[in-house]
Amino acid sequence: MAATEAEEKKAKDIVILDLQPLTILTDYFVILSCESQVQIKTVANAIMDKLSEKSVSMHHIEGTPESRWILLDYNGVIIHIFHEELRNYYQLEKVWGDAKKVKF
Repeated sequence: MAATEAEEKKAKDIVILDLQPLTILTDYFVILSCESQVQIKTVANAIMDKLSEKSVSMHHIEGTPESRWILLDYNGVIIHIFHEELRNYYQLEKVWGDAKKVKF
């Protein structure tokens, strides 16, 4: 659901990583890029609204559009919304390089 909502809001380079065999932190990461602070806010709000409609409870949120990243923690799924530059800096796909990519 989160990846689909992000795609509808024109987020780029959406990747879902299956972390279940690697960590107890979470089951999946959804990682995506946005081009602006406004898009980061729009994507985050769309995801939160959709998951709220489906009665999926958020554990917590970190970051702001102004910081150019937002993390939405839904326990089993953590959604990383990055400005393109910060995503390149943090390179989560490389950090979790052993994780399998999931098609959506």
